[in-house]
Amino acid sequence: SIVTVGAAVGGLLGGWMVEKIGRKVSLMLCALPFVFGFTIIIAAQNVFMLYVGRVLTGLASGVTSLVVPLYISETAHERVRGLLGSCVQLMVVLGIMGVYLAGMFMDWRWLAICCSVPPTLLMVSMYFMPETPRYLLFHGKRQEAEDALRYLRGPDAPVEWECARIEDACGEQGSSFRLSDLKDPGIYKPLMVGVMLMAFQQMTGINAIMFYAQNIFEQAHFQNSDLASVLVGLIQVVFTGIAAVIMDKAGRKVLLVISGIFYLAGSQFRLYCVGGVFNHSNDFSLTSAEVLSVPQTLDFALC
Repeated sequence: SIVTVGAAVGGLLGGWMVEKIGRKVSLMLCALPFVFGFTIIIAAQNVFMLYVGRVLTGLASGVTSLVVPLYISETAHERVRGLLGSCVQLMVVLGIMGVYLAGMFMDWRWLAICCSVPPTLLMVSMYFMPETPRYLLFHGKRQEAEDALRYLRGPDAPVEWECARIEDACGEQGSSFRLSDLKDPGIYKPLMVGVMLMAFQQMTGINAIMFYAQNIFEQAHFQNSDLASVLVGLIQVVFTGIAAVIMDKAGRKVLLVISGIFYLAGSQFRLYCVGGVFNHSNDFSLTSAEVLSVPQTLDFALC
């Protein structure tokens, strides 16, 4: 779980990087701590080296979690922008399930070797990709922005018209963020909504559950805790995919409310069951509580 320490730093660092060195270079550079981190894990001779490797991979994860959605939103065509944005989380949960599945058959060193391949491919492939047109126009590089749009949209695309639209949007955005901007309700209200949504999601303990899913199933006396962890990952993939497909029709707020209701109802039911075990059993055993932790884990994955 120490990976979250690096991820927190990476999230802050990523915000600075995308503005100073661009989206493309940020993605290329964030591959380096991924590769270095997994290399340290592969060569680890003690626990400290594992910690260092995990912090480095967490740092890279924090940067990519910010830069990847931004790069997609600024390069994708508006007709598929929403769908591609939704696919970011789908790829995340697919990766989690893939690692759970690979962990059933691989030693952790071999797993680290496999995990070092995607960031290497990212660094190489991004070299051939253009910088985002929005970033180029924001820094006065119109010709490069037009070339990037021709690469992304095709040679016959109306790149001058799209560049003009992006320039208008950049003009409306104005200068960089200042603390005095927080006085504007149009800025601080959406900011507070976004911050509180993420804070409440993290306070549910979702990361702790996903990090220790295998341990939870082992303590619940599952014969194959690895397979159970894969099931958790599969549930995440299925329901993330469903959400991505119906999000535009059902609405973001509706999905958030439904998810919260299901999770709250499930949590209350399990708390009631645990309370009944404590109150009516003189010879209390953790077995009942451990078994109840299984649907709790699945509930986390679903909601």
